[in-house]
Amino acid sequence: MIRDTSHQDISIAAPAGQRTRRRLLWAGAAGTVAAIAVLSFQTWRGNEHTVSAARLRIAEVGRGTLVRDAAVNGRIVAAVSPTLYAASPATVTLKASAGDTVKKGDVLAVLESPDLSDALKREQSSYQQLEAEVARQQILARKQKLLARREADTAEIDRLSAQRTLERYQAVANDGIIAKIDFQKAKDALRSAEIRARHAELAAGLEGDDVALELKTKASQLDRQRLTLANAQRRVDELTVRAPVDGFIGTLSVANRSVVPANTPLMTLVDLSQLEVELEVPETYVADLGLGMQAEISTGTTSATGKLSALSPEVVKNQVLARVRFNGAQPAGLRQNQRITARLLIDEKANVLTLPRGPFVESEGGRFAYLVRDGVAVRTPIRMGATSVSAVEILGGLKQGDQVVIAGTETFGNAPRVSIKP
Repeated sequence: MIRDTSHQDISIAAPAGQRTRRRLLWAGAAGTVAAIAVLSFQTWRGNEHTVSAARLRIAEVGRGTLVRDAAVNGRIVAAVSPTLYAASPATVTLKASAGDTVKKGDVLAVLESPDLSDALKREQSSYQQLEAEVARQQILARKQKLLARREADTAEIDRLSAQRTLERYQAVANDGIIAKIDFQKAKDALRSAEIRARHAELAAGLEGDDVALELKTKASQLDRQRLTLANAQRRVDELTVRAPVDGFIGTLSVANRSVVPANTPLMTLVDLSQLEVELEVPETYVADLGLGMQAEISTGTTSATGKLSALSPEVVKNQVLARVRFNGAQPAGLRQNQRITARLLIDEKANVLTLPRGPFVESEGGRFAYLVRDGVAVRTPIRMGATSVSAVEILGGLKQGDQVVIAGTETFGNAPRVSIKP
């Protein structure tokens, strides 16, 4: 039987230097493992989220011209769209239907008002009466002038007669043919005739002034009555409702043969030859708007430009209505109440830092942005300036060339650091 070789094995102790190197290798390996663990723990602590880059939109901060604008919605409206009203209480007889095309001056409705018709007849009668009185006063004036002139002429004849008598008496007075007393009576008679003639002439002038004033008064009454008659005639003419412009009947507000009070809307007339754009502008932009501001209008495949021509003074549902008038000829094929989109050009800034606009503007309130560095998105404070539809102005916190997450940050949960995996 063969024996084993166990009695031949001899334990040999390792050299002292080799044992030391082994201990150092084990210690180094343990230190490396600990450092890796610490670094991994720190990375895990700093990066609370990990998001795929495919879910994000990253843009670069650039420098250029920022056109500050506002994108708003609106609709096409008629620049001229008058509403016709009942001038007085009346019965309405419609002469046109909704949608009918009419020309300026066409009769659209007839109002029947017996009160106005009777008032017109009364004014016509009063005018004719005053007209006759003025004619009668003219005849009386001529008659009174003739009478006054006759009195003045008679007094002048008496004066001349007395003067001739006195001249005869003077011719024979020196011869003693007539008594001295008769001569004195002739002189007194001449003086009396002169006074009567002078007074008669003055009375004739006053009589002429009096009848002229009376005639003028009657003529003024006739003119006043003429104005009253014209006003009554105008009110009766307004009972015939005519089209003020070319267009078509948009809406009818009353039924045929209905009785309406004064100032009741009857119908709306639309003139499609002159169209404008009515925009619904958010009130946040109102402080920056001004009349004459340029606007770009898009209607499907058609685009046009215009100017802001009117701005409503009131805010309704956080919006302000604005009117834009087309520059030059309006685009063809536009329809009433057609929906459009418009871009209001508010301001233009040159040589500023810009960043494409994204959801981060609203989600972070314009105070923070996620700056991408070495695959990690770091939440960074920023300062924003003017904004437009497509870009924002950067005033601080970022520099040209920085990469910023502009969309997809809604899942970050305001984390200070987020890892981005390819």
